[in-house]
Amino acid sequence: MTNLASDAVLETGGLGGHPRGMNVLFFTELWERFSYYGMRAILILFMVAPAVQGGLGFSVERASDIYGWYTMCVYLTSIPGGFIADRLIGARKAILLGGIIIALGHFTMIMPNLTGFFGGMLLIVLGTGLLKPNISTMVGRLYHINDPRRDAGFSIFYMGINMGATMSPIVCGYLAQSDGFKEILAQAGIPAEASWHFGFAAAGVGMCIGLAHLLMQWHLLDKIGGKFKPEIVPQIAESNSSAPAKSIFTADEWKKLGALLCLFIFNALFWSIYEQGGSSLNLFADKCTNNSLFGFTFESSWLQAFQPVYVILLAPVFSWLWIKLGEEQPSSPGKFALGLLFLGIGIAIMVPAAILTAQGKVSPLFLIAVYFVETVGELCLSPVGLSTVTKLAPARLASLTMGGWFVSTAIGNKMAGYFSGFFKEGSTDAMVFLFGAMAIAAIGAGAFLALLTPYIKKLMGSVK
Repeated sequence: MTNLASDAVLETGGLGGHPRGMNVLFFTELWERFSYYGMRAILILFMVAPAVQGGLGFSVERASDIYGWYTMCVYLTSIPGGFIADRLIGARKAILLGGIIIALGHFTMIMPNLTGFFGGMLLIVLGTGLLKPNISTMVGRLYHINDPRRDAGFSIFYMGINMGATMSPIVCGYLAQSDGFKEILAQAGIPAEASWHFGFAAAGVGMCIGLAHLLMQWHLLDKIGGKFKPEIVPQIAESNSSAPAKSIFTADEWKKLGALLCLFIFNALFWSIYEQGGSSLNLFADKCTNNSLFGFTFESSWLQAFQPVYVILLAPVFSWLWIKLGEEQPSSPGKFALGLLFLGIGIAIMVPAAILTAQGKVSPLFLIAVYFVETVGELCLSPVGLSTVTKLAPARLASLTMGGWFVSTAIGNKMAGYFSGFFKEGSTDAMVFLFGAMAIAAIGAGAFLALLTPYIKKLMGSVK
């Protein structure tokens, strides 16, 4: 029986000595995330902007609620998306179809009415459900289950995500918000308030670039892009000889799924706070921050580029660190605990920032510092979480399990929208309570998970 696992250990023709398939997955995800984060950077700002400025004029509470539902559904559709790939069309075709639907969604949002706005978001939700879990699963299929490059590979993949997320707020934010571009539109006879829709269109163009690259490199995904087949999934090779032929879940698989469930809960909490970057922290940047630094004035949405910039700078460091530590590196739940701790420290910086708003707009350095510390936490948790799912999931249900994992992210995003609804621009006390409560919750959860780590490691068995 042929086995991709044995080939993957030897194959080093891709980025950083990883399998060649990493190249196409890296760049496809880069442009998909460009489209997603470009739209996300301006979404809540568009909803709360007055109608005379081209926005929808929604209240913060309503806009936050819609933002939460949208970002939740983006990840919730990963379950049917994973099932469709596993059992019907394969991961590679699911990624292609999902990308096409995503692009159509962004272009639909060009329409200056609520039908185009909500219809476009619906298409993006459906397309992302097909693309997101399956591209992550395919990264996992590049490696043998105990390949020491696996976590490093996901860190590199994660860097691609953030390269797209770095460019998109700058491009889409400039088109949507800048006075300079609005003047260009006015000179062309186009209403300046239409600038928001040019930002949405730019996100669609990014997805089209990703699709073009995927098709050009289509052949590199031949071995890992089909429906579930034991002979092409690295993890199954080690269990084929001992697993009963008719068994639905072995006892060992149930234990590993139990470990994933524990991490699932903490993952949801992490994203409920981290995703304030697109909601309450985005509003804080727009309403309460002096968006000028060293004499350079910029759009409020541009501050969202700092998180992915930090990831790009730090991801190689973390990739090197995990390989350098080897067997001495923290376990997956240990890394999760560190991630929550740094997240709590990061959001705590917003407490003094909120207090100072009583005296007027504050320096953007507060948000820049928050994003740095939160990014350290993100790199301890997010790519490690994806890698852990590919190691613990039953191989025949890899994409479906990855879809289930994204449900925790979906729940976190919905919670983020709910929390953001408590943001009140003119109330120092409300902002202090909001950011302070989240800091306490994250730090407390990190400490609790550290205590649970030995028990979770037992459930994970030989997987680290």
